[in-house]
Amino acid sequence: MSTLVIVESPTKAKTITKFLGRNYIVRSSFGHLRDLPKTKMGVDIEHNFEPQYVVNRDKSKVVKELKDFKSKADEVLFATDEDREGEAISWHLAHILGIKPEKAKRIVFHEITKSAIMHALKNPRPLDLKLVDAQQARRVVDRLVGYELSPFLWRKVAKGLSAGRVQSVAVRFVVEREREIKDFKTEEYWTIEGIFDIEKSDEKISAKLVGIGDKKLEKLDLKNKDEVDKILNDLNGVKYTVKNLEEKKSKRTAPAAFTTSTLQQEANHRLGFSAKQTMRLAQQLYEGIELGSEGQIGLITYMRTDSVNLSEKFLNDSKETISKEYGEKYSLEKPRLYQNKSKNAQEAHEAVRPTEAMRTPNSVEPFLDKNQFRLYDLIWRRAVATQMAPAELNSLGIDIVSSNDYDFRATGQTIIFDGYLKLYPDKTKENILPKVAVDESLKCGELKPEQHFTEPPSRYSDATLVKALEEFGIGRPSTFAPTIATIEDRGYVERDEKKRLMPKEIAYVVNDLLVAHFPNIVDFKFTAQMEEDLDDISVGKKEWQPVIAAFYHPFKENLNKKDKELKKTEEKTDEVCEKCGKPMVIKRGRFGKFLACTGFPECKNTKSLTGEGDTAHAAPEPTNEVCEKCGKPMMRKVSRFGPFLSCSDYPNCKNIKNIEKKTNVKCPKCGQGEIIERRSKRGKIFFSCNRYPDCDFALWDRPTGEACPECKQLLVYAAKGTVKCSNKECSYKHSA
Repeated sequence: MSTLVIVESPTKAKTITKFLGRNYIVRSSFGHLRDLPKTKMGVDIEHNFEPQYVVNRDKSKVVKELKDFKSKADEVLFATDEDREGEAISWHLAHILGIKPEKAKRIVFHEITKSAIMHALKNPRPLDLKLVDAQQARRVVDRLVGYELSPFLWRKVAKGLSAGRVQSVAVRFVVEREREIKDFKTEEYWTIEGIFDIEKSDEKISAKLVGIGDKKLEKLDLKNKDEVDKILNDLNGVKYTVKNLEEKKSKRTAPAAFTTSTLQQEANHRLGFSAKQTMRLAQQLYEGIELGSEGQIGLITYMRTDSVNLSEKFLNDSKETISKEYGEKYSLEKPRLYQNKSKNAQEAHEAVRPTEAMRTPNSVEPFLDKNQFRLYDLIWRRAVATQMAPAELNSLGIDIVSSNDYDFRATGQTIIFDGYLKLYPDKTKENILPKVAVDESLKCGELKPEQHFTEPPSRYSDATLVKALEEFGIGRPSTFAPTIATIEDRGYVERDEKKRLMPKEIAYVVNDLLVAHFPNIVDFKFTAQMEEDLDDISVGKKEWQPVIAAFYHPFKENLNKKDKELKKTEEKTDEVCEKCGKPMVIKRGRFGKFLACTGFPECKNTKSLTGEGDTAHAAPEPTNEVCEKCGKPMMRKVSRFGPFLSCSDYPNCKNIKNIEKKTNVKCPKCGQGEIIERRSKRGKIFFSCNRYPDCDFALWDRPTGEACPECKQLLVYAAKGTVKCSNKECSYKHSA
C-alpha cells in the first residue's frame, strides 16, 4: 500500500521524507495552487459572494505531477501547516485532485520531528471546514476592499495606488505617529543631582532631588534655570541627614515563550531583524536544517502562533538540560505554566520553541548561517529560561533630607541570585549603594543641575508597529510581517537611518482621504471587530457569507456615493508646456507630485518638480555647476529617489549627476574619500565611499565618525538610540 503525503514546501517535504518508509511518497505543492484570479474580482457578489478560484498558471506542471502521483497511490494525506492558511491549501488540493473535502484525510503536527510525524500518521482527521471558511472570508473581504477601493484611489488620487483592510490601518498608525512627532512641542525641564560624601568612608552617594517639603517633584516641575538657581541658593551651606532606608527583596520570573508577535518584537529589539526577515529565518528553522550525520531536522516548532503553551515533554527535557548545563539550583521542582493573554489564542497549540531542549545553540551553530544561529539562539534561550528559577533581587532606597526640607533619593539594586537571567539577560543592572544608617549625617560635595528637553515619540519600528497592531486586535500572527512588507513595497512608507518607518507624502494623502470618506476601512475598532468575526467563523459561531454581506453592502453604497462626489484635484500653475503651448498642471503620482500638460492624451509631456521631499513643487533650480560634457549650466531637479543635477540643455545633453548627501566622515578604507548617503536599486539607504568604484567600502548604518575603542572600526548609529561597532565580530555597544 502506498500513501501520497502532500505538504506546501519542498524543504518540509525533504525533512518529512527522512522519517517515513518506502510506502510513503512526500511531495510539495509549492504553496497555493489555486487562488482568486489576478485580472478580475473573482468574487460572485450576486451569488452570495461565491469565490471563483483558478489554478495559477505557473503551477500547472505541479498540478499534473500531483495528479499522476495521486493516480498511483492508495491513499492521500494532506500535511500542510496547522493554521487557517494550511487548512485552506489542503482544501484547494482536495478539489484539484478530485477528492471530496469531507472525505479528505488531514494530518497535523506542530513540529517536524519523527515523534510528531508518527503521532500525526496514527491520528488523521477530516478537513476542518470552519477554518477553511474563515480563511475564505478573509481572502474575499480583502479582495473586495482591494479591488473596489484601489481603482477608486486611481481615479481620485493617482494611478498605481492600493488600499487594503489591514494595510491601510497600518499606514494610518505610521501617519498619525509622524504627525504627533511634527506637532510635538518641546518643553524644557531640569533635574538636580546631589553627590553626598560619607564621613566614615571615602564612598559617595548620588541622589536626585525628589521633593520640597510636602510637595513631590514631578518630571516637568523645574521648568527653567531661574527656579533651579533659587533652589541651589537655598541649599547653600545646609546640613543633610539620612532620613529613611527602604530595603525590599523581590523575585522576577522569566517571560513566557515566544508567540509570533513577541518573537518579531524581540528579534527586532535584540537582533535588528525586520518582521519579514524574522519570519523567513523562522520558516527555515521550522522546515529543517541539514545537521551533518543527523540529516535534515526541524529545529523549532511552528512559528505562526499566539499560544504560550509548552509540551509536557519539552518541560521535562528543559529541567534536565538546565540541571546539566547550569546546576540544580537553576531548575524548578515543578514546571512553570503560563496563561495566554490573547482571548483568541487558537491558531496553534504551542509557543515557538526548540523541537529539542537538549539541542543547544552551540551544538547546531556549525550547521547554521549567522542569522539562523542568532534567531535559534534567541528562541532556545527564551523557551528554556521559562523553566529556570526566578531571579532574586534586592532593592535599596536611601532618603536624604536637608535641614530646610529638601528631599533627595538614591536607589540601588543588587542581584542576589541571577536565576533565569543567567540564560536570558535583560536590562537589569546592579547599582550598589554604600552602607549608611538612619540619622547619619552626610556632607554634600556637589550639586549638579542638568537641563533636559522632552522628546517626541519615536517612529514605529517593526517591533512597535507589530505590538500596536496586536494591542488593537488588528491582524493575526500570520499577517503582521506581510502587512509591514506590503506598505513598504507599495511605496507608502520608507525607512529612516534608524530603520524605523516613515510615511511618504502619498501616505498622508491616501490616509486622509480614507479617514474622511471611508472611516470604517481605517477605523481601529471596526478592523478589530472584523478579526473577531473571522475568529467566530473559524470555530463555527458564525457563517462567513452573512459576515461579508454585512460589511460589503454599506461599503459599496458609500463607495458609489463618494465616486460621484469627489473630483480628482489638479493644481493650476503658470507653467506652459514647451512642446504644445498649453498650460501645465500639478498632478500626483505614487512617488509624489509632477507637472503634466493639460493637452493629454495628445501631448504627454511631464516634468519633475523640485524641493524638499515629495511635497515640493517648485521649478528646477539653477546652480553654479557647469556640465563637464557640454559646458552648459547644471540644474537641480528632484526624482522619487531624491535631488540630482541635470544639464540645462536637456534633451540635447542628457548628462546627470547625483548630489552627494555628505556625512563628513572620512573613509576608513582608502583614507581619501568621504562616506556619503546613497540609495540602492530597491530604494534602501546605505552609506559608502564617494570614490566608488575605486573604493568599495560600504555600510548599512549611518557612521558617527568615531572609532570603536575596542577594535578601532567605525561606530554606527543602531536601533533604540544606541551606537554600535560596524565590525560584525565586535560586540561593542553603548547608548547614543
